[in-house]
Amino acid sequence: MINSLPLQAADLNRISLASWDWMVIGLFFLAMIWIVWDVSRKKKETSGDYFLSGRSATWLAIGASIFASNIGSEHLIGLAGAGATSGMAQAHWEIQGWMILILGWVFVPFYERSMVYTMPEFLEKRYNKQSRSILTYLSLASYVLTKVSVTVMAGGLALQTLLGINFWVAAIALVVITAIYTVIGGMESVLKTSVLQTPILLLGSLVILYLGLKELGGWGVMMDTCSAQSVNEYGDTMTTLMRDSHDKAFPWYGALFGSAIIGFWYWCTDQFIVQRVLSGKDQKQARRGTIFGAYLKLLPVFLFLIPGMIAFALTKKPDSVIGQQLSAALLPDASGALQNPDLAFPMLVNTLLPVGLKGVVICGILAALMSSLASLYNSSAMLYTIDIYKRKHPDVSEQKLVSIGRIATIVVVVLGVLWIFVIQAMGKSLYDYIQSIQSLLAPAIASVFLLGVAWKKTTPKAGMWTLIVGLVLGFTRLIVMILDPQGDNLFCYLFNEMNVYAFCVWMFLFCIVLAIVISLFTKKPEQAQIQGLVMGTATPEQKAETRASWSKWDIINSCIILAITVAFYIYFW
Repeated sequence: MINSLPLQAADLNRISLASWDWMVIGLFFLAMIWIVWDVSRKKKETSGDYFLSGRSATWLAIGASIFASNIGSEHLIGLAGAGATSGMAQAHWEIQGWMILILGWVFVPFYERSMVYTMPEFLEKRYNKQSRSILTYLSLASYVLTKVSVTVMAGGLALQTLLGINFWVAAIALVVITAIYTVIGGMESVLKTSVLQTPILLLGSLVILYLGLKELGGWGVMMDTCSAQSVNEYGDTMTTLMRDSHDKAFPWYGALFGSAIIGFWYWCTDQFIVQRVLSGKDQKQARRGTIFGAYLKLLPVFLFLIPGMIAFALTKKPDSVIGQQLSAALLPDASGALQNPDLAFPMLVNTLLPVGLKGVVICGILAALMSSLASLYNSSAMLYTIDIYKRKHPDVSEQKLVSIGRIATIVVVVLGVLWIFVIQAMGKSLYDYIQSIQSLLAPAIASVFLLGVAWKKTTPKAGMWTLIVGLVLGFTRLIVMILDPQGDNLFCYLFNEMNVYAFCVWMFLFCIVLAIVISLFTKKPEQAQIQGLVMGTATPEQKAETRASWSKWDIINSCIILAITVAFYIYFW
């Protein structure tokens, strides 16, 4: 659960950093400063240079940035905490990262042909101006409700637990530091710092995984311990991936299909992720960046969720000194469930790591926080600048656009920090909170983009009204969840009591049907409007360009990723 601050457990076993740890942290910041300084020497003449790095990124930078932007401190804190309480049930949302391949193989050609800066801009080309406006405001709202608030909160929790720094001091300091280097270099800073941050994040998490399994006694001990912990009355345990359909938290159909809908929305249509692909040199670099990102996205289950399960298993090992320390901080109750699960990863850092490696992991946590925030800053600034301000002031100078974007970033961040108080009141784990909110935002957007590129008869009014209805339904559910009314009626069941992931599935199906029905009774789009933006409308030249952008190795690597995903589901089914 999300705990009120300050946390008593944060006073337990704070890290005593040795000189080697401080040296590692110092080298990390020196490398960051050098990268930002190098980027700052290149003048950003246009908003395209600032927001999309001049569309010059290679596959390595794109893939690393996709991963680093996605893996924030909410994963180190929230996903590990989910592993310590829910076990493998939360893995659906991570293993669905294979959908990055859909971005690369299906959507990249459409986005490249449209030459858009933002996803709302693409909707205007495919549908109408109203659809663009709706998605712009909805995207900015999602950044406030999830990305900013959760990232800042998780970072504050981590640094408070690890170093004893006041929660708000730590969170705000990192927010400001990240804003400085993002403002200086724009997307180029985000891409190049991600190349540094990604290996540090991976190395630190791999060390935790290895030492945790070693302390526990191996993979088998973890699986045996977690499989003995029941999570419902239907026989499911912490190692069960596909829970019973009556499970209140993760019914199998809600978790499987709900995570797929969220994954499609997030990986294929969210500005936060797609902006990295839009910065690519060409379709080849963009697609290969998504393949590299999909490979990296196979790792979080093992780097963050499994350590949470290890932490839980260690609390069941009374002969372990580390297990005793974890129990004192995570507070298992009579049933074995942990009361402070979001402290799982920080406490593993506190108790497992030797001198030197603590500095590496702390750098990994800092990298996770800063990479996510930097990407968020750039994306939110771009959304407001291009999709709101520039539309109202079409003759504004390029330099003024950059300045406006920086101001917009500050507003989004402030609102996100204030939303932290609402998150605390909702009483969910961080990772569960993120997925709950995204379950309400994803269905309408996912359905509009899916039908927009798959069915050329989808009309402008269908896209617009599907977004409007989805927005109303999603935010109605959010408000009702916060107010938590009780009652034996259909409204309370649909908007409060029904599992949120099951709600996501049914809402997505409703939005698909709604868009199809409206399309049957409204004016079809002109062929010129959808040329190259919908399947079956590409010109021979466009088809030839796309075909030349991939080879057999792109197919082979994509198949490997899909095979690993299938093997994962088979093993944990």
